[in-house]
Amino acid sequence: MNSLHLLLQRFADANLEFVIVGGYAGVLHGSSLVTNDLDVCAVLTAENVAILRHVLADLHPIHRMTHQRMSFLEHPPAGQALSNLYLETDDGIIDILSTIAGVGDFDRLRQNAIKVPLFGRQVWVISIPDLIEAKAAIGRDKDLLAIKELRAIVAKRGAS
Repeated sequence: MNSLHLLLQRFADANLEFVIVGGYAGVLHGSSLVTNDLDVCAVLTAENVAILRHVLADLHPIHRMTHQRMSFLEHPPAGQALSNLYLETDDGIIDILSTIAGVGDFDRLRQNAIKVPLFGRQVWVISIPDLIEAKAAIGRDKDLLAIKELRAIVAKRGAS
């Protein structure tokens, strides 16, 4: 998982409210499917964007979903709230999303999220049922495979 855990540590230490979603969340729930990026859900207010810029400043964050490789530290202009961020940093790729397909926004996600100890911090992780819903809404082959594995994890835990 390269240095993705360092990104999580930075976010937690900055008191940024976020929920881990996507493949990394699957791994935290027991999935064997490896991921090379980090997906989190957070409210991207102008204040939170400023926190993210401060936290990521020395990791050279750039927007990866644009034709030009623009620095996140300079674009968009300060004070602007955003919907989603797709960044590449020295510690790995991170997507910061305001809403999760099939589930909803940050507040909805937090309702069912679970808090887990991770790298000496407490972090929120999407619940397995919500993760299954999110992966079903996306529907890629790798997401459908993850759904099967997540359902097996739930069944195994229920039988224990």
